[in-house]
Amino acid sequence: MSSPNDLFNQPLAVINIGLKIFAEALQAQAVPCVHVDWRPPAGGNPDLLAVLARLNS
Repeated sequence: MSSPNDLFNQPLAVINIGLKIFAEALQAQAVPCVHVDWRPPAGGNPDLLAVLARLNS
């Protein structure tokens, strides 16, 4: 059985969701990193989110 410490003995690979600057900092250090340009649905606008929720129902 592996332990949580085994995780730190393996090469690091990152999936970055959100701010691209974090992915860029990792890539500058030669850390394999994939950036996902995620944004909240409807730009986070609560009124538009309510409309989307009704449409999905």
